[in-house]
Amino acid sequence: MKKPHLIALVVLALAGVFVAAGCGSDKKSVGANDVAVVGDETISKAEYDRLIDQAKKNYKANHQTFPDTGTTNYIALRKQAMQFLVQRAEFEQKAQDMGIKITDSDVDHQLSTIKSQYFGKSGKCDSTCEKKFEAELKKQNLTIEQVRDDVRASVIQNKIYEKVTAGATVSDKDIEAYYKKNKQQYVQPESRDVRHILVKKKALADQIYQQVTNGGDFAALAKKYSTDPSSKDSGGKMTISKGRQVPEFDKVAFALKPHEIGKPVKTTYGWHVIEALTPTKKQSVTKLSEVKTAIRQQLLQQKKQDEMRKWVDETAKGFKSKTAYQVGYAPPATTTNAATTPSK
Repeated sequence: MKKPHLIALVVLALAGVFVAAGCGSDKKSVGANDVAVVGDETISKAEYDRLIDQAKKNYKANHQTFPDTGTTNYIALRKQAMQFLVQRAEFEQKAQDMGIKITDSDVDHQLSTIKSQYFGKSGKCDSTCEKKFEAELKKQNLTIEQVRDDVRASVIQNKIYEKVTAGATVSDKDIEAYYKKNKQQYVQPESRDVRHILVKKKALADQIYQQVTNGGDFAALAKKYSTDPSSKDSGGKMTISKGRQVPEFDKVAFALKPHEIGKPVKTTYGWHVIEALTPTKKQSVTKLSEVKTAIRQQLLQQKKQDEMRKWVDETAKGFKSKTAYQVGYAPPATTTNAATTPSK
């Protein structure tokens, strides 16, 4: 599941850099060294400080100025950090209720994947890869235990997502309804291949028109004079679809016969000399059968996201009466920053 933006650039693209919240507190009172109590777990100030410290490193690595204390951006970042830590503690406890078990093998597999992806070659992590990984940990002032805890939290999130969304389905009726509602996006308008030369002055356009209608090399003239960077190097060639160019251009381009050259036409971009290269291809509509699989995947993903979002909201409500914060650390009560897709 995607993580809050402030830690999006943490080493290994993990879900933060903190030891998982400790267990053992049944009290709602928050200790002097803690920032929150969530159900049976506490979130220590050390965890929170590590998160903010990592955010500072991310800002520095991206040549950005970290928000000053007391500013709106700083307050927003603090709240985002707390939301992340609280949600992580909620997920840990809900995983136990759901019978989700995380083994060392699960963590090893995910950590191996991360090492290979970020430090290895061809999907493998050799001794050089391991050295790069260890160097990055040292650079980020992380221990392997902290990283493993973080990977474990990521695996928990993935397994919760899989379990919560396991029953999501999309019917043929759903697909057909979506296709009908969004049919316009499956329409391919009239199109044809043309080439054109764009210049600023009418006098030059007239001169070019005289040359190309009297045997001049259209492609060479386009490369020499055209100010359109997208087609100049290809001799002015381009494929156009009706309605996607300025009206003045379309009117001429789609009225020409194949290999006919139109007189210069003015648009907001300048003066165009246009030659039609192919007949106009008629408008077509992609059949439902051709996009059915893609629509099913799209709708299924959306359903899973909706189900996960609902689960996250319900989980947060369930923990509301079981959560207490240190003064000044409570996040906004109306904002849910949970991602609704699995983490990578």
